[in-house]
Amino acid sequence: MSRKKVTVLTLQEKKARGEPITMVTAYDYPSALAADRAGIDSILVGDSLGMVVLGYDSTVPVTMEEMLHHCRAVRRGAQDAYLIGDMPFMSYQADRAEAVRNAGRFLKEAGMDAVKLEGGREMVDTVAAIGDAGITVVGHIGLTPQSASKLGGYRVQGRTAADAQRLLKDALALQEAGAAMIVLEMTPDRVAGELSRRLRIPTIGIGAGTGCDGQVLVLHDILGMFDRFTPRFVKKYADLFAEMERALAAYRDDVIERRFPGPEHAFAMDDAAWEEWMSRQVDK
Repeated sequence: MSRKKVTVLTLQEKKARGEPITMVTAYDYPSALAADRAGIDSILVGDSLGMVVLGYDSTVPVTMEEMLHHCRAVRRGAQDAYLIGDMPFMSYQADRAEAVRNAGRFLKEAGMDAVKLEGGREMVDTVAAIGDAGITVVGHIGLTPQSASKLGGYRVQGRTAADAQRLLKDALALQEAGAAMIVLEMTPDRVAGELSRRLRIPTIGIGAGTGCDGQVLVLHDILGMFDRFTPRFVKKYADLFAEMERALAAYRDDVIERRFPGPEHAFAMDDAAWEEWMSRQVDK
């Protein structure tokens, strides 16, 4: 079923009407195509691909070139969903001009609609600079995986009154700097709900309860394709890793037992051509 291209205005209007926003991560053509056909509002090409696709231990090693490569594949698969490219670690923190150039590459080279970066008040000048260049920015606060070591690991953020107030100040500052949306990761549900109520822009929760304006999950977690761990906040809708393992083991067994390929998988050569070819081998 065809639909209109989702824009940032579409998502902001959904918040105004109280309609939940749907978002998933995707990293390649087939997963983006499936998400688009399923009617998902927005696709985030997350730097989580470092762990679930490339096998890194964290998101920190992911490079700009790796992100752009996967963003281009997603762009080819998704025509209608709102596409957000995740700016990798050290592509925006060290130099504001470099941050603007890198953000621009996500649009110019990979066809993204927006970029996402992590951080609160310390990032407002960078968010404003990228926005001034005509690029839509999505913020990300709470647990910020790129700086997880600084936060003491993958821990819930905002459990104390002081930490909740810090998140609120960060969210309001990002909004005033021009952020179009904010991802809230691993924050208490009541805190995330209050932030969502106080902000004009949409909030997208991941491990942040039902009070956010939308929800995002990693595709490989939804489909059960990541075998290392499953976060508490994830709901698995399939177990495709086990199914892939089963299918591959069945293929291995069929090859070993010579059940594959069968006659239906082979291509024929007519008898006359065969005889002619064989006669040439005899002549030689």
